[in-house]
Formats: sequence, C-alpha cells, structure tokens
Amino acid sequence: MNQAAELRDRTRNFAVRVIKMTDGLPRRMSTEILAKQLVRCATSAGANYRAACRARSHAEFVSKMQIVQEEADETQYWLELLFRVGVLTEKEYLLLEREASELTAIFTASAATARKSKNSSSR
Repeated sequence: MNQAAELRDRTRNFAVRVIKMTDGLPRRMSTEILAKQLVRCATSAGANYRAACRARSHAEFVSKMQIVQEEADETQYWLELLFRVGVLTEKEYLLLEREASELTAIFTASAATARKSKNSSSR
C-alpha cells in the first residue's frame, strides 16, 4: 500500500474513532455542540485529504493540504476542550489527541513541502 492510501485509511479510521467516541458522550447542550464541531473537523480532514489526492493542479493540491492541516489542528482543539470540561477520560483524550497530533504534523510537513516544491519549480 502506498503512502497516500495509508493516509486515506488512517484519516478515515481516525474519523470513525471520533464518531464512535462522540456517540458515547453525555447528552448535554454544551457537549453536543463541542462534539458536532469535533466530528465536522475530524471527518473534514479525511475528506479534504482524499480531494487533495485527486487535485487537478499543484495549486489545488497545496490549497487542499492546507485545509487538511487546519482541520487536523482544529480537531486537537475540540478534543482538548472536551477533555478540559471533563467529558473525556485522560486515556480517551491521549489516544485520540496523539493521532490528531501525528496527522497534523504529517499534513503540516506535506503542505510545506508542496509549497516549497511549487516555489522552487517556478524559478
């Protein structure tokens, strides 16, 4: 399996884990709002990565990768809030946060490499 396919699987599996976790959260207004935000950005990261893999141009690829990077980072934010308000256990938080952090780092590096690649090829 190539790296792109592995990342597609990894982002999809991460989104599934987030969805399953949020389905088990207590039903309170604040928790539901935070959970919806979390599900939106966790699923968006994977969807936008798939779109980046099918980009029609280098510029489109860079743009989509920047969105993926932002969504992965935002996922970390909502996870942290859910942990800090006490609805995620430390174990749940650390497992999901570690994956979100790794994905953010991967996509940050990929976006930076793609931007540099474009800049060096346009000289």
